[in-house]
Amino acid sequence: MPVREEPSVAHPAHERTPGERQLDVASTVFALLADPTRLHLLWLLAQGEADVTTLTAASGATRTAVSQHLAKLRLAGLVQARKEGRHAVYALRDGHLRRLVVEALQHADHQVTGAPRHA
Repeated sequence: MPVREEPSVAHPAHERTPGERQLDVASTVFALLADPTRLHLLWLLAQGEADVTTLTAASGATRTAVSQHLAKLRLAGLVQARKEGRHAVYALRDGHLRRLVVEALQHADHQVTGAPRHA
């Protein structure tokens, strides 16, 4: 019989009730993560910086699709770009997003494989 895990306790800094602005921003982030191609691109960027060519090859999406997704993510402030010669190199804006992407995919892995979850 599987052991039922207790829900993890929220970090004390997150115990306060979120305001409308925080909820709006968080729901926008989740809406952007809801697209499998964008989530894949974010996971790739969680591994390190990359340009459009590298992301296109790794994701299997078209160059146009990758560019459009990156533009949305950049406008939302989730990724940043810097010029390196003629190429734009993309990176995640912060570690919060990296952890969110990794946690979401680890959660999905547990759902798909049936592996036990760790707190």
